[in-house]
Amino acid sequence: MDERRSVVAGDVLVEGDTIAAVGPGLAERAELGDRVARAARVDVRGCVVAPGFVDTHRHAWQTQFRRSIADVDDLAGYLETTLAGLAPHYAPEDMYVGTRLAALTALDAGITTMLDFSHNSRSAAHSERAIEALIDTGIRGVHAAMGPHFGEWDRQWPGDLARLVGRYAGAARGLIGFRLGALATDEVAGPDLAYGPRLAAVAADLDVGVSVDAVLGPSSSEAVLGWERAKLLDDRLTLIHCTDLTPEAWRAMGDAGVGVALAPTSDAQIGLATAVPAIDEALAVGLRPGLSIDVEVALASDMFTQMRALHAIQRMRAVAAAHGEGEVAPRLSTADVLDLATARGAAAIGLGDVTGRVVPGLAADLLIVAAEDVNTMPLNDPVATLVLGADARNIRAVLVGGAFMKWNGRLVGVDVDALRRDVLRSRDAINHRMHASR
Repeated sequence: MDERRSVVAGDVLVEGDTIAAVGPGLAERAELGDRVARAARVDVRGCVVAPGFVDTHRHAWQTQFRRSIADVDDLAGYLETTLAGLAPHYAPEDMYVGTRLAALTALDAGITTMLDFSHNSRSAAHSERAIEALIDTGIRGVHAAMGPHFGEWDRQWPGDLARLVGRYAGAARGLIGFRLGALATDEVAGPDLAYGPRLAAVAADLDVGVSVDAVLGPSSSEAVLGWERAKLLDDRLTLIHCTDLTPEAWRAMGDAGVGVALAPTSDAQIGLATAVPAIDEALAVGLRPGLSIDVEVALASDMFTQMRALHAIQRMRAVAAAHGEGEVAPRLSTADVLDLATARGAAAIGLGDVTGRVVPGLAADLLIVAAEDVNTMPLNDPVATLVLGADARNIRAVLVGGAFMKWNGRLVGVDVDALRRDVLRSRDAINHRMHASR
């Protein structure tokens, strides 16, 4: 996914944690010959080598309760069951278990970078354990810290973020980064969690970006215009969902070059605002958004699902418009969708010069995907194979920073039986505490 979206029949040379060269016949290049000769070789014939996917927004702590509210009808139902019901009963160790499970699942399905929007930071220890889970899995992790919506907590956020950044930023071979998390408005959880001058100043002092969740509808549109007037819109700000925003809000966002993180299945399945992912609106103002998983309590866990959902929904809208039901937009190609799931996702969370593309100088965050399995053979178009044909079972290997996280179809160094015991123990303990408190 370089700027030309090239498909190369050739080799990738990795040195340390970095892509050193890409192209055909690397062994024949005079300047590379000795280095290639010394390299360990991985045979990827019959495979596609691709950038790792980038998940721009996932609430990782919730994964002990995957698909527990799969048929939730609206945002209020999610808030009541998960953020008001379960979240107050999480101990620090539950944060670790949920976040670790989410990160390992991401790696297994080819997501090499995950932004964990960790909005259950009830204490310093809750935050520490969530970050340590990212470190222990080996994923390229971005911890976006935010205080809880409901229930008792220590009120250490956002002040404690400085300590966390000082202690953990750059940990695990430089894989761990930070952002400040916030909400768009004060409608749900009050003014303390809503983005504005106070939180913008905290982020600026720490030199971290900001990710703003629940950017939905007319009130969020007004908030965006308020941020524009206050000069708080810039390319270090990422707005999540962006569903049902006004043209004026989109104009302001496009002028500022903000990041956008879409959650295609979340908007459609939970029914957020109009329930239509805002891909056409973003592209119309020159913004190319990243994609995200959002909440596993109700949604799928992998980027293949997000790519296919967005591809189908956008093309459905484009066809409907061509028949007189709205403004006609160009139809997304499979290359467009792969770009959003990789390079544009990285750019949306401030990592565009680090990961998301298979080009020299960037991190060796790579997928090796089998293209001769029963569901992918024969290989005719590698991009379409990734977007429309493959799934997690076809991922033979995953590298993060040049290190193998998955090899021969299995996560490296992960005791799945022990993980299962930890997850079940944590889930049952949270349920017990919740029911005992009633």
